[in-house]
Formats: sequence, structure tokens, C-alpha cells
Amino acid sequence: MMTNTTTLTLEQALNQQVANFSILYVKIHNYHWYVKGEQFFTLHAKFEELYNDVTQKTDEIAERLLAIKGRPFATLKEYMEIATIAEATGKEDARGMVQSLIHDFSAVSKELHDTINLAESAGDHPTADMLIAMQADLDKHVWMLESYLG
Repeated sequence: MMTNTTTLTLEQALNQQVANFSILYVKIHNYHWYVKGEQFFTLHAKFEELYNDVTQKTDEIAERLLAIKGRPFATLKEYMEIATIAEATGKEDARGMVQSLIHDFSAVSKELHDTINLAESAGDHPTADMLIAMQADLDKHVWMLESYLG
């Protein structure tokens, strides 16, 4: 599992986020399907919104990798080897699901910050700009989920 993006190439760092967003897609689907309780309707809809969002982000990063002559990872094996976030355990309650996503989105936001710096150091401003927008989205998700928990 890679965690120190200062030792990664830009391609490796971008692939780490392809992996993280792919793991998030599966994790959020798990939450969407298995959330229970009084907040079911609210969280079921929110989780669908979030997995659609991470799907779009995964595709954007993978296509950017291709545009800069990189090779985006595209297998579960590759994702699991490089991802820095964990799969769902299947034991989370509704509150635990939200807390897990706050943790994951915060961690990915920090990694995006480091990857933005790598892109800027490489003179790849389009990649940096794309990641800045994604980081802002994740930070907003964190704020909203934290607000939801009160």
C-alpha cells in the first residue's frame, strides 16, 4: 500500500486515486444497499449521489492519465495493491458509514493536495486544475457529512 505521495511519480499518484475512487465506488454502493434505520431514505439517496460522483472522478483521472501518455489501472487487483483507503467491513451502521466516508474523503483530499503539487512541479497545470476541483468537491462532501452528523 503506497501512502507517501512525495516518493511517487505523477502517474503513480494518479493511479492511486483511480484505485481509491474505485474502492470508494464499491464501498458507497455497499452503504447504499445496506443502510438501515430512520435515516434510510436520506442516506440511500445521498450514497447514490456520492457513488455517481466518484464514478465521474475515476473516469476523469483515468482519461487524464491516457491523455498524458500514462496507463490507468483497470483491475481490482491493481486497485487493492495501491489504494490507501479500505473497503467497507459490512458491519457499519448508518452513523459508521457516514463517519467512514468523512475519513476517506478527508484522506483522499489530502492526497490530492500532494498530487496537485506533483502535477504543478511537472508543469502539468491541466492535471493540477482538474485535481483542485476534485479536492474542493471532496472538502464539500466532508463538510456536508459532518453537518449531517451534527
